Amino acid sequence: MFEVARYEGERRLVLGATIAAAASFYGAMFVALSPAFTDFDVEAIFANFPRQFTEGLGVTALDTLAGLLAVELFQVGWVLVLGLYLAYSAASMIAGEVESGRMDTLLAAPISRSRLVREEFLSLLVPILAVNVVTPIVLYVGSVVIGDPLVVANLVVLHALAVPYLLCCGAVGFAASAFLRDESLARYASMGALLVAFLVETLLIGTDYEVLGVIAPMNYFDPTEILVEGTFDFAGGAILLAAAAALVLAGQWRFERVDVR
Repeated sequence: MFEVARYEGERRLVLGATIAAAASFYGAMFVALSPAFTDFDVEAIFANFPRQFTEGLGVTALDTLAGLLAVELFQVGWVLVLGLYLAYSAASMIAGEVESGRMDTLLAAPISRSRLVREEFLSLLVPILAVNVVTPIVLYVGSVVIGDPLVVANLVVLHALAVPYLLCCGAVGFAASAFLRDESLARYASMGALLVAFLVETLLIGTDYEVLGVIAPMNYFDPTEILVEGTFDFAGGAILLAAAAALVLAGQWRFERVDVR
């Protein structure tokens, strides 16, 4: 059981370690810089900024370590960059394997198509878990060193809820990879879909069209609410897991019915 997931997961170990190291370094940099932000009068600076900017990006708490990390590390790094990267990476799982001819070799093994692609998708957990296990340890140790320790419960829940969010982003790329035969097209389509979702969620706040944000994965994962306010949206995490499962099942259904040659 899980031979494919284990094999593909081992191939992603270096990638996971690299992402975790880069995210930890980036986060540690903001921890070190945070004392310089405490003198900011954030409310005065952003008083005349559009609501979409202050609420959409959660910049109202930049004068605290938790607020600075929520905006600079998690809103940008986790919600946007990591989400887009996982969609980009997952978009190669089927379309890329078919284009390279490697899928023919994989299908020669005594394993069903559905199990093959399902376990390929599960291998995404390696970089996702690596970055969400290593980074909070580095952030907490750094916060203790500068004398402004982060709230452990908030940090743990944030990274726990980041897992379904990132899985959902990866599932967008996975579904695109199954429905679009061209690898490049699948990558562009999945990244474009997430970018549009991010803009819809951010720019429509406070407008009559705010309700459209329910289609965006970002609507169910708000690092600022978790890290700064200590508000946990576990229902949002469940919705993201359900969306990820639905996208993977749709991609699996599609792959079982197409000719890979």
